[in-house]
Amino acid sequence: MSMLLIKGTFRVPPKSKPDGDTVPFVPDNVADWKLVPGCKQIVPAADGRVSVRLESVDALETHYEGAYGPEQHQPLDLAHRAANELLAWVGFASVDRHEDETVATIPESVPGFILTGGSDIYGRCVGLVGRGTPPAASGYEIRVDQDLLKKTANFHLISLGLVYPTFYSAFPRELREFLTAETQKARAAKKGVWADDVDVTMKGAKITGMPSITAADGAVILPKLFRRLKEYLDLKPAEPLLNCFPSYLAGAGDKFRITSEPEEKVGLHRVVEVINGHTVRMTRQPEELVFDEK
Repeated sequence: MSMLLIKGTFRVPPKSKPDGDTVPFVPDNVADWKLVPGCKQIVPAADGRVSVRLESVDALETHYEGAYGPEQHQPLDLAHRAANELLAWVGFASVDRHEDETVATIPESVPGFILTGGSDIYGRCVGLVGRGTPPAASGYEIRVDQDLLKKTANFHLISLGLVYPTFYSAFPRELREFLTAETQKARAAKKGVWADDVDVTMKGAKITGMPSITAADGAVILPKLFRRLKEYLDLKPAEPLLNCFPSYLAGAGDKFRITSEPEEKVGLHRVVEVINGHTVRMTRQPEELVFDEK
């Protein structure tokens, strides 16, 4: 797969809230943003900065508002571990995280590069994150293979079990399979979210209200499932029964494919099960799902 390489610096401004799958990036040549393909043009901040969404990974949410309802987060211990590891990996020697999720870093910026296949419908740049000197000139497309993928923050976070794999169809199958194998190694080694009795996405999370998925001792689940649950619970916070959650998921209309099956599916209710009105679980591991690009 060929991806556009952009050289620049990672820089966290005072009001930014970087999490475990997003990092602010400023190209050396701000005009390079115009080279990024996609359905929506990337519009940088006045200083040239854009928050880069890491390709194929999803970290526990440190702050999520969604379509409605107040901002919420997943259990913060692992969410912060992923966020701080990402910043440390790209080269920040010190990260001071404040209560409002803003951070101060030392140094203020570090050199690096991104490899991107394009923007998403929200105008975010989605890509692979690299540190230090890039392997080629900025502004040109280069081939991304397994060896180059191994040198990215995306692979690093997967290898530590600090993020979940979340694949979209535009990312090549060969590279998805490579990250899948690394996910399974991390799970076998019980790293990060895969440690004993941590992730309950497949085992099932008992939901009695929003704190069931947001408190320090709340259920650790796939972030995509968390986001759907959070918005569902916001509809009727006084009635946390999940009997209608499958219908809600069907209405959301997520399109995806299970890697072992040929046909496309619509709605996460196809792979989510509700038990006794209060327990929710997924019936497939996250690396088995490939979502359509939005």
